[in-house]
Parts: sequence; C-alpha cells; structure tokens
Amino acid sequence: MMMLNKRSKLSFIIITAGLAIGLSTFFTTHSAFAAGTSTSSGLTQPLLAIAAAIAIAGGLIGTGNAQQGIGAAGMGIIAEKPEKFGQVLFFFVIPETLWIIGFVLGIILLLGIL
Repeated sequence: MMMLNKRSKLSFIIITAGLAIGLSTFFTTHSAFAAGTSTSSGLTQPLLAIAAAIAIAGGLIGTGNAQQGIGAAGMGIIAEKPEKFGQVLFFFVIPETLWIIGFVLGIILLLGIL
C-alpha cells in the first residue's frame, strides 16, 4: 500500500467531510432552511447552500493556486531587486479578487437574489 503524504491525507479528510456534510443535507428529517421564503420543493434551499459552498471554495482554491506561483516568483524578484517590492505586492494581491467574487456569488445564491 502506498504511503500518503500529509497533503494527500488532509485533502482526503476535507473531501470526506464535505461529502458527509453534503449527504447529510439530503437525508435530514427536519429542514434547517425552514425560514426561507421558497415555496418550491424542500431540496431547493439545500442545493443552493451546496452551490454557494462550491462557489466560495472554488474562489479560495483558485486564489491559493494563483498565489502559490506568484509568491514564489515574487520572493525571488525581491531577493534580487528589493526596489520591486511594490510591484510584486500588486501582482500578489490581484488573485484575491477570485475569492471575493466567489464569496459574493455565494451570498447571491444564498439570499436568492438571482
């Protein structure tokens, strides 16, 4: 059996927890979203909550992946030319818009604006 490194174990735990939470949304006997104003089926609100979670998580994962490469390259640039700090900081902050967009989309989904 292949030994998993820490990152693989953490990813497995997070995915398993996400699946457990997602499945528990469908199999609960009481509605946690009873305060919603939706008159459609009982699965609409849980599905919107899962969609909002996916939108927020996607934005966060995208930000992390983008900043991973930018941060490593930026440290190399700053080590050689410290006067480039402001420019590197600007490029490092640009991917932050991904999680902001994901968060706003998640809120829009949960509030039912669209």
